[in-house]
Formats: sequence, structure tokens, C-alpha cells
Amino acid sequence: MIAKTLRIMVEDAFAAAVRDGKLSQQELPNFILERPRLKEHGHWATNIALLLSSQQKKPPLEIARIIIDYLDDGEGRLEKVEAAAPGFINFTLGLKWIREELLRLAEGGESYGRWQIGKGEKWQVEFVSANPVGPLHIGHGRWAALGDALASLLEAVGYRVEREFYINDYGSQMDMFAQSVEARYLELLGEEVEFPEEGYRGEYIRTIAREILEREGDRWKGEASDKRRAVFKELAYRQVIDHLKKTLEEFGVVFDVWFSERSLHQSGELEATLKFLKERQLAYEKEGALWMRTSLFSDDKDRVLVRSNGAPTYFASDIAYHRNKINRGMEHIIDLWGADHHGYVKRMEAAMEAIGKPGVLECIIGQMVNLKRGGEPVRMSKRTGEMVTFEELLDEVGRDAARYFFLTRSHDSALDFDIELAKEQSQNNPVYYVQYAHARICSILRYGVERGIDVEEQAPPPHILELLATEEELDLALKLFEYEELVRDCALDRAPHRLTYYLEELAGLFHYFYTKHRVISEDLELTRARLFLVKCTRHVIRNCLEILGVSAPESM
Repeated sequence: MIAKTLRIMVEDAFAAAVRDGKLSQQELPNFILERPRLKEHGHWATNIALLLSSQQKKPPLEIARIIIDYLDDGEGRLEKVEAAAPGFINFTLGLKWIREELLRLAEGGESYGRWQIGKGEKWQVEFVSANPVGPLHIGHGRWAALGDALASLLEAVGYRVEREFYINDYGSQMDMFAQSVEARYLELLGEEVEFPEEGYRGEYIRTIAREILEREGDRWKGEASDKRRAVFKELAYRQVIDHLKKTLEEFGVVFDVWFSERSLHQSGELEATLKFLKERQLAYEKEGALWMRTSLFSDDKDRVLVRSNGAPTYFASDIAYHRNKINRGMEHIIDLWGADHHGYVKRMEAAMEAIGKPGVLECIIGQMVNLKRGGEPVRMSKRTGEMVTFEELLDEVGRDAARYFFLTRSHDSALDFDIELAKEQSQNNPVYYVQYAHARICSILRYGVERGIDVEEQAPPPHILELLATEEELDLALKLFEYEELVRDCALDRAPHRLTYYLEELAGLFHYFYTKHRVISEDLELTRARLFLVKCTRHVIRNCLEILGVSAPESM
């Protein structure tokens, strides 16, 4: 791969310059290799000389020239290398190297862009984890897209990834949920009921109660309230979980594990965790409550584990839950949380350090979604008069548009989601623009078959590939070569949104190439060369969309 090879060449040149005394020995900084914005700056560039300047006590341009003097390009892969102010090294690739990379890309096919950085380590990504007392909101949809794409990215670089949904099914919210459903059930039977003051009032509660009535009839009308609520809690809980699974599966998100919080209490794992902390003198009693010494591990104060009334806190459950993850063999844990959890990160990191697993937990905090329609804010659902649920959005815009739009911004930035734009079938809609590029390539290939051309040719001979020499062809090829490094960087930076930027740039270059050049023409050799280029483009678009969980249609 080009960037990796250039990196090795630069590192070797630095080492040779050190051996000759031209530069002093030091650990190389984490320098960047990237595509310059301006074509006159070459095909690739590095900032290594700028980073070395202060330690080497030399001007960046001088360091850049020294490194260039020691570059070993014995295979003639580079057409030109030059130093540019204020200290960049710019590389212009030889056409031979570009053609060799195209052949390697085609040979890689579906595996192109995959790495083995993870070496099969077992990682877990926990995301969505909504309370099982109602439908998913728009923010949950964003976390579903982000968590699933991040898991796919990590798999692409060699980790074994488990997707997990943590069901918060223990505590007072479940009791209030049951009371709310009970009240609506009795109302449907014509009874006068005082609705719980803090009950769940959404229309979905009435829907759940109606489903129970249709299935169970009025058999629970005369039962004691305690028994009825206990039954309704389980019935309603199961209905919500089944609905969550159905909605998420329609979105293309399938969890490996649905982990129940109450199982921690029923199995004794919570008590075992509290005992573990006490035995290590990491927990103590004060004012009738049990506290954890999180202040010993960089938290700003100690935290309550068990309240004075004997009820364990969510924090205690979360420690037990993460110990459970460790015991299941997770070597690294990524939790995706909403912005309201920002203050929770330090205490959980402190807890992980206390149980002997510092650095294993990684928390990703996200920002809100602003729903719009034609640029105007959307506050309420037209159907229910309440908040717009994720399911409603999914029904209106479809899986592909929803997933893609949710992934167009970094998790730490608020996201504006325009429903009308997501439905638009034009180049203004980014997912349509990208998918249309893939569909257009498939159309070209079908036309080639109709013309009797062998569109399945794997590797045209060198003299055929030499015909790929126009600016548009080379620009497209060079953009394809960015993909491998991008996958690695996006995985390491937890940044799947950058794949959407890349896809739109790649699609733009392909569409421009297509408007400038006929792919299938009377010139059979040129046709073979261009077919090969567009098939390489198809590979990369499809591979990238697959990571995002978006389909690559063959016709539109």
C-alpha cells in the first residue's frame, strides 16, 4: 500500500541520516502522510520535518532536504520528491506504481481495506441500551448507527467484536411502567382510574395495554393490584423488548447479547461485587450508606454504592456489570453514552481501575440530534402529537438514508437530520449521490455484457493499464488508494463519520470522470482499461458502504 510504503521509506531515510551524523538520534514523532489539497503539491505529503525541527535544532526545510537525500527509491516508484515551505515533503508517484496498486486493489476485492491490527482480540461495543419502558427516540437511532458502524470498523481491522444491549430492567422505573400500563388497561375496560402522577403518559402505553387486553381479555380486571402489576410488568416488558429488537433489526442492527440488569441481582453478582470491594477496603459505611473510595482513583469524590434505605445505586450495578464483561473475556470495552452521562465517565474509569482493569473501559459520549423538515425544526409527530420516535423516522426515510445521515457527523457534534433531504432523490442527498455512483458502475458493466465485452477480466496486461493516463483517471485511482489508510485511521480514532466524507469525494470524482470519458467505446483496449478502473471503484464503494451498514444497489 502506498502510504505504508512511503512511511517505511521516510523512516529508513531518517535512520540513514542519523547513521551518517546528518541528524541526531531520537524517537520519531507520529508524523502524518496525507493527500495534499493542491495538485501542485504532489500526490502525498508528510509533515515529519516540521515535527523534528525543535528537537533537531534545524529549520524544517533543511531537515526535509536531508531526508529526501537519503530516500531509497531503488524500484523507481516515485516520479518526483521535493521539499516545500514551511517544511513539507511532497511525493509524486510514478505511473507504474499507480497501476501496480490498482492491480493489488482488484486482487484484494472484498478484503481490500482490511487489516490485522486487532490480532483477534475480543472487544465489546455496548450501545443504545435504552430503558425498556417505551419506544426508541431519535438519539437512540444515532447510537444504533454509530455503534454498529464502529463495531464493523473494528472487525475490519482484526478485532473480534461483540455487540451488546444493556437492558435497564431493574428499579423503580419498571414499577412505574407497570402501574402506567395497569391504569390504561383498566381505563379500556371502562373503569375510573387515577393515573399515577409520575406515570408514563405516552400513547404507546395505551397501545401496550390494548395489546394485553386483546390477548388476555378482562381476566385481570378483578385481580389484586399487586398481582396484576407483577404480571403486567412482565407482559409489557416483553412486548417492549420484542418491539425494540424488531425495530433495530429493520435498521440492520443485530445484537449478539441482550444483557438484563436484573440478572445481576438475581444471580448474586451484585452482592459478590460489593463483597469484593469491601474485602479490598475500597468500600466503607457512612451515615447508613455504603460508599466506594473512588477518590483514590482520580474521581473528584467518593460515590454511594448502597443508599441508606438499602437500595443499590446504578453505579453499583454498573460496576457489577463491567466485572461481568471482564469475566466473559472482554479485553477492551467501549460504551456509547448520551451527553447526559458526561459526568459519569470519571467514576466508571475509577471503578475499573479499582477492580484492577485500568484503561480497559473506553467511554464515547455523544451529542443530540436536531430533527428538521426542509430546514424547519420538527417538534412533534403528526401521527401522535408526541415526540417523533425512531421507528417513525425509519418508516419515512428508510434504513439506508437513516444510517448514512446519522453517520455524517462526529459523535461529539450535534447532528441536524433533515427528513426531506434524506428522502430526496438527487445529488443534494449524499447517500443517494454515493449509491448512484455504485449503481451507475453496475449499469456500465451490464452494458458491457450486452456489447459482448468480457467485464469479468481480473487483471489486464501492463500495456492496457498504461492507457489510464488522463487527469480524471489518475485522480480517481489516487482517491481509491486512500481507502486502506482511512479504514485503519477511522477505527483507531473511533470516527466512522469520516467514511461518509470519503465516499462523497470518491463518488464526486467518479461522476466527473464519467462525464468526461466514455468507459465503453470502439477502442477495445481503452475500454478494458477503464472497465478495470470502474470495477476497482465499485469494490471500494461497496466495501465502505458495508462498514456503514448501507446497501450498495445495482440499479436505482
